[in-house]
Amino acid sequence: MTVQDARLVAHTAPPPPAAVAKCARPTRTRPAGTGPLRRWVRRDGPGMLLFALPMMISFAVFGWWPILRSLVLSVQHTNFVGPAEWVGLDNFARVLADPQLGTAVLNTAWYTLLAIVIGFPLPVLLAVFIAELRRTRTIASVFAYIPVILPPVVSVLLWKQFYDPSANGLFNTMLGWVGLGPVPWLQNALLAMPSIVVQATWAGFGGTTVIYLAALMAVPPELYEAAEVDGARVLRRFWHITLPQLRTVILFMLLLQVIGTFQVFTEPYVMTGGGPNNSTTTILMLIFRYAFVSGDYGKATALSLMLAVFLCLMSALYLWLTRKWAK
Repeated sequence: MTVQDARLVAHTAPPPPAAVAKCARPTRTRPAGTGPLRRWVRRDGPGMLLFALPMMISFAVFGWWPILRSLVLSVQHTNFVGPAEWVGLDNFARVLADPQLGTAVLNTAWYTLLAIVIGFPLPVLLAVFIAELRRTRTIASVFAYIPVILPPVVSVLLWKQFYDPSANGLFNTMLGWVGLGPVPWLQNALLAMPSIVVQATWAGFGGTTVIYLAALMAVPPELYEAAEVDGARVLRRFWHITLPQLRTVILFMLLLQVIGTFQVFTEPYVMTGGGPNNSTTTILMLIFRYAFVSGDYGKATALSLMLAVFLCLMSALYLWLTRKWAK
């Protein structure tokens, strides 16, 4: 066979089976009308967007627009009457130079610490107690949630009457039964902040209790049954079963409580007005004074942004430190 014949045979020889299979494999073509946009339309995406549009517009107008506007106000000096004056970072410098800032920060931190020590364990314990009930669980949940239904100002004014410094006040009357009192609850610089924390704990523990109770209802009952068979009592079941099962919820609620306590305003404003001797002046009360007493809205906005940045950094650090415990 000559070289020319060999080349002819090579060209006319059948291709290998793998090549035939590869050529015979049908090419995939996307059917018409199956793109991402068409699928979104077929799944009623426009309807869902139209349904959510009012909420998105409301959130943009009343949520994001004030935030963006505050960024501008923080570098301006304005009273909303005359033209605004650009002052750069002067508002932040004046806030940091204010001697009342340190007092407000320490008071807010003291309030947060007291709220965690006094108010944070109470909803967990109450939720565990209600979960142990059988027939009256619903009634107990309703009674625990009643303080949340009251408007905050009404609740604060009610407790302000309870803290009446005279002998006719509710708490002083109860102390009089055992030969004590009267006590100036809100007029004493040492007692004013703990008194406010007690009222705030009473007003807000119901909602947190319901959240913990819902989480407890999701705990498999087999765990408690097995523990009871092994002879574990209530405290051991609480420590080894309840707390581990509620760990994620507890960590999340602790973060929310810290954020909320750093923004406390209604209770000290209505009950004490920041007194006595600025012992209950918080950061938000200082912001209120900047804006509506001094008329310095740029300074108030600057302090608001500083508080927001601090809470964001604190939350990020908290989530980073507790990422393993939450699993």
